[in-house]
Amino acid sequence: MRHRHRADAGIDPNHDRQDRERGHRIRCDTHVLWGERAVVNRLFRPLERWQAQREGRVTGEALPSGHFIPEELPAETAGALKEFLGR
Repeated sequence: MRHRHRADAGIDPNHDRQDRERGHRIRCDTHVLWGERAVVNRLFRPLERWQAQREGRVTGEALPSGHFIPEELPAETAGALKEFLGR
């Protein structure tokens, strides 16, 4: 199984498009976190975008932070991950 981390607004959309064109989809469930004050919340629909790349279930939520959630909200980030991984 291959893993990709998407973090760059320049090249990542190209990688996503190439993966979709090749029929590559991630099969595991995914939990997405994004910051309410971050660009992602203003410009995208994160759950819809992630679901387009997955066969598994996609859940997630916006947290009251900016771009780097673990730095701003470490306890909330850990709680969200613990809850997701405990399902």
